[in-house]
Amino acid sequence: MVSISNDQNPCNPDPSAYLPHRSPFLLIDRVLSRDPGRGASGIRCVTHDPGGYPEVFLLESMAQLGGIAASEREGEGGFLAAIDRASFHRKVRPGDRIVITVRIVKTFGRLYVLEGEAHVDAETVATAVLTLGIGMISG
Repeated sequence: MVSISNDQNPCNPDPSAYLPHRSPFLLIDRVLSRDPGRGASGIRCVTHDPGGYPEVFLLESMAQLGGIAASEREGEGGFLAAIDRASFHRKVRPGDRIVITVRIVKTFGRLYVLEGEAHVDAETVATAVLTLGIGMISG
C-alpha cells in the first residue's frame, strides 16, 4: 500500500483529490495509504456530534475510503450498492480519532466487495462488508 510517507510514489492525503464529496458530506479527513484495487486507510476526527457520531457515518466513511481504493483512473466515481454484516461495538464520541481501513476482497466487473474496519485507540468500533459500484462519471 502506498503511504503518504513514501517519497517515490506518494499518496495524496487529501480525500477530495479522489472524491467529488465536499464538506459536510466528505467523511474522511486524511488518506493515510492507498493501494489502487487492493485497499486504503484514512482518518476521521470527530469534533462535535451531540449524542455521539452516527453509525451510518462510519459506514459512509468506509464506503468513501473504499471508493478511493477501488478507483484506478481519474474521473471514476462510485456508489454504495450493499451493506452486509455491519456491526458496531461502541459509540464514537467527540474528540475520538477514527482510523478506518478497507480491503478489497472480491471484484465482479465494476462491483467491488470490501471489508472495512474502524478503530479508536486500537479498539474496534465498527466492522462491515460493503459492495461498491465504480464507473466513469459523465459531466
